[in-house]
Amino acid sequence: MTPSLPDFKTLKHSLYTAVLSDVLDSMGYRDQAMRPFVRPLDDSSVLFGRARTGYFMNTFSVAEGENPYEHEIALIDDLKPDDIVVLGCDGPTTRIAPWGELLSTASQYRGATGCVTDGLVRDTRQIREMGFPVFHGGIGPLDSRGRGKMMNYDLPIQCAGVTVCAGDLVFGDVDGVIVIPASMAGQVIEQALHKIEQENHTRDELARGLLLGDVYRKYGVL
Repeated sequence: MTPSLPDFKTLKHSLYTAVLSDVLDSMGYRDQAMRPFVRPLDDSSVLFGRARTGYFMNTFSVAEGENPYEHEIALIDDLKPDDIVVLGCDGPTTRIAPWGELLSTASQYRGATGCVTDGLVRDTRQIREMGFPVFHGGIGPLDSRGRGKMMNYDLPIQCAGVTVCAGDLVFGDVDGVIVIPASMAGQVIEQALHKIEQENHTRDELARGLLLGDVYRKYGVL
């Protein structure tokens, strides 16, 4: 995030995924929305922060003496405030739950603001009680041990159809998850805030009974 940007907590209450998607579309970035099967555990959740990425490959056993959680432990222990863990999973998303209560607890303590994965999530009741925002590809109890292993972290990954690099901005709400490339974050946010202002004017005039066509010609948003 560039120093000139407002902080994530302020922006989280001003932005939403639809307007960010529209702005990215207008800039030629039309594939920044994760596939719609990625849903929040709690529909009221909103997350906004910097991506910290990890990728799980399929495995079918654990070697004697191996720590199958080595990289995910290293990633979680290195989290900073406003980080969001983004986990992609190789193959069917129904095979493993790379995220659960204990990782949520450790991440929340380090100041991270959420997790996004196209894999499963488990311990859902406990995570909801914590109020930790988690966006997931499904719910199931399957541990990753012996089924999948994080091969590395903070490298470019694919998550629900979107390429995510460490440091990209991730915004999620009930409508979905948007990834903003770090190199253009300031420009995207500036244009999104301007579009929201225009949408507010449009809404106010529509509520007063003006015709949609007339208002669209005036503000150019829909």
